[in-house]
Amino acid sequence: MMQVIKYPLRKDWDELLKRPSQNFDSIKEKVQSIINDVKQYGDEALKKYSKQFDEVEINNFGIDENEWKAADTIDEDLKNAIKTSIKNITTFHQSQREEIKKIETMPGVICWRKSIAIEKVGLYIPGGTAPLFSTLIMLAVPAMLAGCKEIIVCTPPQKDGAIHPAILYTAKQIGVNKIYKLGGAQAIAGMTFGTQTINKVNKIFGPGNQYITCAKMLLSAEGIAIDMPAGPSEVAVLADETANAKFIAADLLSQAEHGKDSQVILVTNSEAIINQTKRYIEQQLNDLSRKEIATAALLNSRIILVNTLTKGIDLLNEYAPEHLIIACKDAEQLAEKIINAGSVFIGNYSPESAGDYASGTNHTLPTNSFAKAFSGVSLDSFLKKITFQQLTKEGLNNIFSTVQLMANAEGLQAHANAVTVRIKN
Repeated sequence: MMQVIKYPLRKDWDELLKRPSQNFDSIKEKVQSIINDVKQYGDEALKKYSKQFDEVEINNFGIDENEWKAADTIDEDLKNAIKTSIKNITTFHQSQREEIKKIETMPGVICWRKSIAIEKVGLYIPGGTAPLFSTLIMLAVPAMLAGCKEIIVCTPPQKDGAIHPAILYTAKQIGVNKIYKLGGAQAIAGMTFGTQTINKVNKIFGPGNQYITCAKMLLSAEGIAIDMPAGPSEVAVLADETANAKFIAADLLSQAEHGKDSQVILVTNSEAIINQTKRYIEQQLNDLSRKEIATAALLNSRIILVNTLTKGIDLLNEYAPEHLIIACKDAEQLAEKIINAGSVFIGNYSPESAGDYASGTNHTLPTNSFAKAFSGVSLDSFLKKITFQQLTKEGLNNIFSTVQLMANAEGLQAHANAVTVRIKN
């Protein structure tokens, strides 16, 4: 069960807020070997590792016309749920478009910035026993809106060698047609280097296990762009006496069931809420199909009693959670004080699960305190920003002395000459 810590001193916060260790030393050599194999042998290496890790023989990683028909076999209610999610994610991410604004910084000197889609992106979608078709929505929708010319999806096959129908249906609804039966570190390597079947991409997105994360980190050193560093999933809840303890317990367990290395945190100024939440966790835990996983995750987790909500917010800003639920009387005002979090859920009726599936925000978020410097995936994640400037002759005359003086002061005579020669001409 979750450890309860009462009124911790600030000097103890670092130790208190440690995540479950994510040490790649034990797997780094193995992942690097997979990467090297894929780089050298291409498809042959992909087939070898599919057989070794997914226990299926794959001769054709692509999806043929017959396989696509499986998309229509999912339940009609699920089809409608997927359509609703796609609609909401599209609406929110569409609103993130920026208009080009031309700014005249001084007479005759005009500057602007333009968003250009990353040409080729690779999306990794966890599959197999837990097909995360919701992640396909979160990544493919903004990629399509951005206008990426090529969107490649890799997802592990099921034991029968097929891709889960819900993933196929989601891909069809969004308009993604390059989807491959390929998982693990080998998929990340395949999209990085390109093989006979898989095209090389410019940036890779998507969550995964420690092998996926390790592969992304190793390959980012070789020049491939990645969405963000990622680790086990996490949620923090800030609660006062007005919170609903049954809701809190459900929220904590919703993240605990992700994996044994997940972490959940409750920060509150109410001992009554602590006692009620612990009781509801015990009740709800027994009904979970992933009870064993959630129970293990709770051992990594904390309940922290603080004197005031202000102290709680300070502590949570230091923790920088992936997801933060604020279940307090003045939740909206308290949310304004949050400066480090991946995504914030305000009030008793804003469960983290809504953001995971369908509210509109993206669920691909920074973990492991990376929210102090990284943002979650958005439309911008699939765009590059190119700046432009255009100077008239008058504009160059106006800026000439500034550039010349600064360039000469730095000892860069050729820089100064590039403006001087135009003024004298």
